Amino acid sequence: MKSRPNVLLITSDQQHWNTIGAFNSEISTPNLDRLVSEGTAFTRAYCPNPTCTPTRSSLITGMYPSQHGAWTLGTKLSEKVRTVGEDFLEAGYATALVGKAHFQPLASTPEYASLESYPVLQDLDFWREFDETYYGFRHVELARNHANEAHVGQHYAIWLEEKGCSNWRDYFVAPTGTMDKSAAHKWDIPEQYHYDAWIAERTNALLEQYEREDTPFFLWSSFFDPHPPYLVPEPWDTMYDPNKLTIPSGAAHEHDANPPHFRLTQEENPDFSGYKETGFGIHGMHSHRYQEATLRRDIATYYAMTSLMDKYIGRILDKLDELGLSENTLVVFTSDHGHFFGHHGLTAKGPFHYEDLIRVPMLARYPGHVPAGKVSDSLQSLVDFAPTFLAFAGLKVPYTMSGKDQHEVWNGRQNAARDHILCENHHEPTTIHLKTYVDERYKLTVYYKQEYGELFDLEADKEERHNRWNDPDYAAIKSSLLLKYAWAGLEQEPLFMPRIAHA
Repeated sequence: MKSRPNVLLITSDQQHWNTIGAFNSEISTPNLDRLVSEGTAFTRAYCPNPTCTPTRSSLITGMYPSQHGAWTLGTKLSEKVRTVGEDFLEAGYATALVGKAHFQPLASTPEYASLESYPVLQDLDFWREFDETYYGFRHVELARNHANEAHVGQHYAIWLEEKGCSNWRDYFVAPTGTMDKSAAHKWDIPEQYHYDAWIAERTNALLEQYEREDTPFFLWSSFFDPHPPYLVPEPWDTMYDPNKLTIPSGAAHEHDANPPHFRLTQEENPDFSGYKETGFGIHGMHSHRYQEATLRRDIATYYAMTSLMDKYIGRILDKLDELGLSENTLVVFTSDHGHFFGHHGLTAKGPFHYEDLIRVPMLARYPGHVPAGKVSDSLQSLVDFAPTFLAFAGLKVPYTMSGKDQHEVWNGRQNAARDHILCENHHEPTTIHLKTYVDERYKLTVYYKQEYGELFDLEADKEERHNRWNDPDYAAIKSSLLLKYAWAGLEQEPLFMPRIAHA
């Protein structure tokens, strides 16, 4: 095992980039801080899409959503698409995923079957016997619910029953459970039955197995928090005083120069009907107006959910130490996308590509290989993870992957592997279809068949208050960025094999 490094990927869900205690004194995350001190923190990491399924599929394919096909929520990643887990399996690694997958939707059709859909989602006998490789993960233990959502089931529900929590349905809302749907912030579930405890316990059991069998591993511990609903068990619900937290906010008139859907979010009863095509819900297209007292309580709970998750991440890091695996394991922590909690007058997520949503926390630790205590501002994308993991393991990166191999950047021998990132957001077929280009200084967002857009100068306007899309002083910069955006699209194309002949 010593000759081949292990890879442990730990992810949160919908975590704002600035919610790590080492960089934000208002939140406590001692175990993430530990990764900061023992590894490298990357301050300019971005998601390839600000929603779950597309980005999670990019993490395991090294491809952008427009390439792997899981283009939005409610779609699935085709089982025919090659994943990084398959590459590790072929190289003799054990592969496993514990926690949230979300590679498939909550509904299923004969043409697009989904194992993460009702009713199989809650067929516990099915999941007790499930022993198939799932997207390259030879072993999976899954769940789909955030906090008290009715989607609870799969391996998490099995674990609850095995732990003696026979009344587990009391902690989840109808139609699965009986919990009061109006409850907020305090979740009555005992901490010992929280899914954070489940993920850490099952991750550690696998680590013990791999150490015992002397098997190299690629293991993904996929946490659900701090994605809303804002609920956390005692005593975490009182950990933060809402009145002592800094509350982000919008600035007067900052959306005047933005595309129309930004301004609509600030209305009491906005009409977003023109954006609806599929008939399914669309994230962010609603009023974002809020009461400050409610927002403060939400942020306090969001921070508490992050701190609780951090505790159980610590349990996993401690197990690595206990088993003597830390020295030979690349540990990477990140989130699938960011989160608004008042920034620019917005909440949760939507087609608003501010840094708060598309930038993510990112930490990497690999003793003797990744520099300790370093902070890097090199541009990173989650689409780069799969090829970089393979490179660290000395394995060939498939031509199908269009992400960049960042291992020379992570190990400190190279300053940068890319000069830009791309973030796609194709949430409805035509009406919500945008792509963002970000380089060292500027951010450009283009909308399908629309003449409006966004241009932010991230150096002169760090808070992204002034959209320069129609600013004549930025006309030459806009023209240059549009050309670079076109080049980025050309570069994005994967070369599925090298050219091997004249014809």
